Amino acid sequence: MPLNIRSEDVNQLAETLATRMRVTKTEAVKLALENELHRQDQRVPLRERLRPIQERIRKRPATGLEADKNFYDDLSDAD
Repeated sequence: MPLNIRSEDVNQLAETLATRMRVTKTEAVKLALENELHRQDQRVPLRERLRPIQERIRKRPATGLEADKNFYDDLSDAD
């Protein structure tokens, strides 16, 4: 089934990519779509990327200190 793209911006992008890759516009669009699908498949969800950080934080013992304005002022030597 043919793909009909009526956007001049998309057409120009396809033309630019085709020129750089020395392929037809059809091949350039195909490669771009395949690459994006591959990138999406390889993407690690945010939840999984944050998990090691969350685990490190959970392992730290609680100090019992309250993180109020004075606490943060002391950290930044603010008066």
